Amino acid sequence: MDTRQLGTLTVSAQGLGCMGMSEFYGTGDQAEAERTIHRALDLGVTFLDTADMYGPFTNERLLGATLAGRRDDVVLATKFGNERSPDGAFLGINGRPEYVHRACDASLQRLGVDVIDLYYQHRVDAGVPVEDTWGALRELVEAGKIRHAGISEASAATIRRAHAVQPVTAVQSEYSLFSRDPEQDDVFSTCTELGIGFVAYSPIGRGLLSGRLSVDDLEPTDFRRHTPRFQGEALTHNMQLVDRVRALADARGVTAAQLALAWVMARSGRDGLPSVVPIPGTKRVRYLEENAAAADVRLTDDDLTALDAAAPAGATAGDRYPDMSSIGR
Repeated sequence: MDTRQLGTLTVSAQGLGCMGMSEFYGTGDQAEAERTIHRALDLGVTFLDTADMYGPFTNERLLGATLAGRRDDVVLATKFGNERSPDGAFLGINGRPEYVHRACDASLQRLGVDVIDLYYQHRVDAGVPVEDTWGALRELVEAGKIRHAGISEASAATIRRAHAVQPVTAVQSEYSLFSRDPEQDDVFSTCTELGIGFVAYSPIGRGLLSGRLSVDDLEPTDFRRHTPRFQGEALTHNMQLVDRVRALADARGVTAAQLALAWVMARSGRDGLPSVVPIPGTKRVRYLEENAAAADVRLTDDDLTALDAAAPAGATAGDRYPDMSSIGR
């Protein structure tokens, strides 16, 4: 696996999102999750992404236990800000400085590490100036508890304000053929101007772009059942886009998921865009191997033009979340 730069941080050109191993995407399998993590490292997918809220807390513990003895093989990213209680209840978005310090210490303990490579503000707290939150992140860098700081689903203006306090290494937001907002809301141009990398989560459209997903087969606990893009007329419309992408993938002799991932990877540094690193999430070895192979798919200008025609920016129906109020603050 090649590497890419997120600011001054070097990471594998493709990462692994670990959220679904613990929550939100149906029942997990601890043993398979551990195998998937080890296989990722063996394939050179060494940029691992988690958050304290996943589980809650259990995903960080999973990584901590699985990575024991392999810490030096990994660039480890986690997040704070979506506060949850041990019983799973959501307590709100918290960006207060004292909470940032407390959350970091707890994550370090669960992960079993001395330092976090990349620590994200998961969502922006509308009730706390971002300068206060990022002052705490600067203190964590100075204390040697984190190496780099990032921010997720923030507006261009907020990114600039945070960066003025402590350099932003990476912005993480949803980005795929189905979700191209960062191209249009000045987030990409801001990242390019400031030398900030971009981490693309859900680069396969939460599985929809794989062409294999049947919403009717999703478990009752799978949050996608409650997502506007996966419901009713919006789903019918979006599946038409998926069929177009799948036809192009068949013509190239790759899977639809690989083509969607290759498109995200090909966008990196192109047309003035920042360095882009996708972190497809999976909890199974076979999908990890399929995703990793997408790094070897090289798209031509004609391929990119055909994909733009098949799934144009803004063509996807439905919001990304049932509640979008915390997105783009």
